[in-house]
Amino acid sequence: MPKRKDLNSILIIGSGPIIIGQACEFDYSGSQALRSLREDGIETVLINSNPATIMTDPSMADHVYLKPLTTKSIVEILKKHPNIDAVLPTMGGQTALNLCIEADEKGIWADFGVEIIGVDIDAINITEDREKFRELMLKIGIGMPPQASATSFLKGKEIAQEFGFPLVIRASFTLGGAGAGIVYDPEDFDDMLSHGLEVSPIHEVMIDKALMGWKEYELELLRDKNDNVVIICTIENMDPMGIHTGDSITVAPAMTLSDRTFQRMRDMAIHMMRSIGDFAGGCNVQFAVSPDEKEDIIAIEINPRVSRSSALASKATGYPIAKIAAKLAIGYTLDELDNQITKSTSALFEPTLDYVIVKIPRWNFDKFEGSDRTLGLQMKSVGEVMGIGRSFQEALHKATQSLEIKRNGLGADGKGYKDYDTIIEKLRVPSWDRVFVIYDAIQLGIPLKRIHDITKIDMWFLKQYEELHYLELEVSKYTIESLPKDLLLEAKQKGFADRQIAHMLDCYESEVHSKRMDLGINRVYKLVDTCAAEFKAVTPYYYSTFEEEIETPEGKRYVANDSEVTDKKKVVVLGSGPNRIGQGIEFDYCCVHGVLAAAECGYETIMINCNPETVSTDFDTADKLYFEPVFWEHIYDIILHEKPEGVIVQLGGQTALKLAEKLDKYGINIIGTSFHSLDLAEDRGSFSTLLKDNNIPYPRFGVAETADEALDLADQLNFPLLVRPSYVLGGQGMKIVINKEELESHVVSLLKSIPNNKLLLDHYLDGAIEAEADAICDGEDVYIIGIMEHIEPCGIHSGDSNATLPPFNLGEFVLQQIKDHTKKIALALNTVGLINIQFAIKDDIVYIIEANPRASRTVPFIAKAYGEPYVNYATKVMLGEKKVKDFVFNPKLEGYAIKQPVFSFNKFPNVNKNLGPEMKSTGESILFIESLKDDEFYNLYSRRKMYLSK
Repeated sequence: MPKRKDLNSILIIGSGPIIIGQACEFDYSGSQALRSLREDGIETVLINSNPATIMTDPSMADHVYLKPLTTKSIVEILKKHPNIDAVLPTMGGQTALNLCIEADEKGIWADFGVEIIGVDIDAINITEDREKFRELMLKIGIGMPPQASATSFLKGKEIAQEFGFPLVIRASFTLGGAGAGIVYDPEDFDDMLSHGLEVSPIHEVMIDKALMGWKEYELELLRDKNDNVVIICTIENMDPMGIHTGDSITVAPAMTLSDRTFQRMRDMAIHMMRSIGDFAGGCNVQFAVSPDEKEDIIAIEINPRVSRSSALASKATGYPIAKIAAKLAIGYTLDELDNQITKSTSALFEPTLDYVIVKIPRWNFDKFEGSDRTLGLQMKSVGEVMGIGRSFQEALHKATQSLEIKRNGLGADGKGYKDYDTIIEKLRVPSWDRVFVIYDAIQLGIPLKRIHDITKIDMWFLKQYEELHYLELEVSKYTIESLPKDLLLEAKQKGFADRQIAHMLDCYESEVHSKRMDLGINRVYKLVDTCAAEFKAVTPYYYSTFEEEIETPEGKRYVANDSEVTDKKKVVVLGSGPNRIGQGIEFDYCCVHGVLAAAECGYETIMINCNPETVSTDFDTADKLYFEPVFWEHIYDIILHEKPEGVIVQLGGQTALKLAEKLDKYGINIIGTSFHSLDLAEDRGSFSTLLKDNNIPYPRFGVAETADEALDLADQLNFPLLVRPSYVLGGQGMKIVINKEELESHVVSLLKSIPNNKLLLDHYLDGAIEAEADAICDGEDVYIIGIMEHIEPCGIHSGDSNATLPPFNLGEFVLQQIKDHTKKIALALNTVGLINIQFAIKDDIVYIIEANPRASRTVPFIAKAYGEPYVNYATKVMLGEKKVKDFVFNPKLEGYAIKQPVFSFNKFPNVNKNLGPEMKSTGESILFIESLKDDEFYNLYSRRKMYLSK
C-alpha cells in the first residue's frame, strides 16, 4: 500500500537544546525525517528551539518555528496552521515524546484534529511505566530481572529488604539514565531512592536486582503497518551491565554471541515490539545475557522511537533508519521503499556488515571540577566517535585515534599508567579511560583472567587486546631499516598509527610513512554498502583499511580500492570530530553549509569526519564521505589519494584548525585564511603587536612558561588576572585569580595537565561589559554579520553567557569602535572567510579580548536570527568564487534574539555550578522577544551577576 492520501501537512517536534543524554543524534534523525517527508510532497512544520542545528535551517522544513518546546507554543502553531493533519514526535528524543504526551493529556491534539503518527501513545506509556512493562513482558513470556516499582520512600525500603543488594534504581519517564544508579550498600540506598523519586515526573522508581557482569546488547528494529519487521543492527556493549549504554564502548555486529542465542534474541525483540502496540516506525530493544554457556536472555527496556543508538546504527550499516521510519509513519511499507544505498534493492532487508564498527563515548569531566567520574547507570558523556575497520582491533584503534584526547591509539605513546595499584583501581572503578587502562594492565603483565574478574569484560575482547600487545612487542625488536614488510603490514591492518609504530621503533612518524609508501603498504578505501558487496552501491561512503596484494592469473599484483578518483576539481572539508563542551553541533552546521556551498560552486565535495551523530556524516551530504578519524595520518592519506584543490579548515572548530600547521608544512593548500594568519591570531605576542600597530586597545598582558615567570608578571600587570593556556577551545583551563597563592597553584596545575604550553596572563577588566562580533572578510571588504552583547559581565565564557542580538545597552560611540576594530583586525589578519572577535567595554573604551579567524559558535545563531545563510556566503568567499560586495545582505529581525545557554549540571550533583571563564554549557536555545520590557529579558538581566566565579 502506498502512502496515505489524507496526510498533507505534518508537525515535527525537535529535541531542543543539546544536553547530556540527548545530543545531535536527534538533529540527525529530525533532519532525515524532514527531508524524507518533503520528498513525498508533504508540507512540514517544525518546532525546535535550538539555533545551532541543521534541522532548524530554513531550507529543512516549509515552516520553522524557533520557539520554546511547550504546549503553549504548540497551540500557537496549530492555530496558525489549521491544515496540520498529524504530528510525528519520534524524531526528537524524550523531549519531543514528553511534550507530545503532555499535549495529548491536555486534549490539544483532539481539539485541533491532529493525529499522532509513528508511535502509539499507549506504547510509550507501557514502555515508560516500568510496572506495566514488567507485567506485559511476563505475560508474553519474556524474562525480566526481579523488580518492583515504588511510589513512596517506605515502599522502596520494603523492596530493598526483600531483594537484597546490589540493586538498580531507575526513575520512570526520564532520559539518559537520570535518577538511575547501582546501590551496593544499604547506607547509600536512602539518598538514591529519594533522588530517583524526586527526578521522576510521576515520582516513581523501579528497583531491580542488579545483573552485574551480564553482557548487554541492543537491537534496532523497523516495522511497517503490514507487520513486516527488520532488524537493522545488533550492537554489543563491550562494557558489561551496570554502565549506561550511552557511556559504554559498543561494537557492531555483535562479537561474542552464539548464533543460537542471537536467533532467540531476534525473536524476542520482534515479539516485544509487536506486543507493545500497533505502530509503524523505529524501535530500540535492550537485553542482558548471562555470561555463561546457558546464555539466558533478560529484557531490560524497549524504546518505541528513533533512539540515540539509531543514529549510530544508521551510520554503522548505511541504512538510514530515521528516513525510512518517517516513510513508514506516513503509510509506506518496507517492500515499497528502496534501499537508499544501492537504489536497486528493497528496504525490506537486513543489512550485512563485512566490517566492524566501534563506538567510544567522549567525556568532558575536566569541565566539572569535583565531579564523580565513575561511569554507571546515569549517562555522563557529551559526544561519541565511531571507528570502522576490517577487524575489531582496527576499528578500536581508529575510534581511540578519533577521540582527540592527545592519545594516538592503544599503547605505544608513552602515556599509559605503569603503577600496579593505580591500574587495578582504574579497572575496578569504571572510568572514561578504561579502554586505555586495559592495555596498560596487559603491558604490566596482569593476567587476562584477573582483568576479566575485575571488569567482567568478555574474554574475547581481552584476547584481542593481548594480541595487540604481543604485536607491539614484536615490532619493537626492530629498527625502521630492519622492520619486515609483513610485520609493518600486520601492524597497519590492526590499526596501529604511523605515530605509534614510530614510537615502537624510536624514529619519526614521517619515516614510517615513507617506508610504507616505498613498500607499497597504502591505505585502500572500502564502501559502506549495507549488503557486503552483494549488490552495487551508488552511495560513496568510505572507510580505510590495509589489504594484502592480489595477484591475477597474468601475474599483475594490485590492492582493491573502491574509491575511484574523478578528474573534477575537489575540495575537502574537515569535520569537527566528537561533540564536546566548547565544540558542539554549531560546527557541524557550518561544515554542512560549507559542503553545500562548495557544491554550488561546481566542486566535488569530500567530507572527513568520525562523529556518527551528525548530519555532516550522512551518506548523501557530500559527494564523498570518508568516515575516518580527523587525525593527521588519515587526512594526509585521503589528500594524497584524492588530490583536492585545497582543504577548508575554518568550519570544523579547533579540531580542524589544529591541523592547519601540518597542512601548511606539507604544502597543502588551505582554502580561505592562511595558516600564517590563523597562527598570528593564536599567538598572543604577535597579535598584540598587530593591535598596537593599528592603535587598538587591549588589556595589559604577558606570556609565561613557568610559575616563576607568571609570579614576576603579576607584579607588572596587577590583580585580578585572567590566566589561560594558548591553543584551546571552550576556555579550557581559564581562571580568574586574585592573589599570588591562587596564581601559583593554577599555573602549576595547568603546566602539569598541558605541558610545554605557553600561558597567557591578562589584566582582568573587572565589571566590564562583554560583546562579540562575527564578520565575513574577503581580504578587501568586511561585512559584520552580527554584534552581540552579553547580559552577564565580562569574565563569564561567551559560550555560557546569555547574549542579545542586536546589542541592548551599547551607545553609538561604543558600537562604532566595535565596527572599526572588527574591520581593521579582519583586514590586518588577511582574513578570507569568517572571523569572530570578542570585546570588553569599560569606561566607553572597547578593548580586544581575542580574535578567531574561523567559524565561531555564534554564526549559526546569527544566521537563524537574521534569516541569512552566512556560512554559504563565507564559503564562496573562501573559494574565491565571490566577493563580499557580490552579496545582497538583507537581515530580518524584529526586536531581539537572545542566545540562552543550557547546562547539564543535573548529571553532576556535587559540582560547583558557578560560571566563569571556562565554558560549561552543553547546548543553547534561541528566544525571540519584541522589546526589552519583556519579562524574560528582565529576569535574565536581574540575575546577571549571580553567576560570576573565579
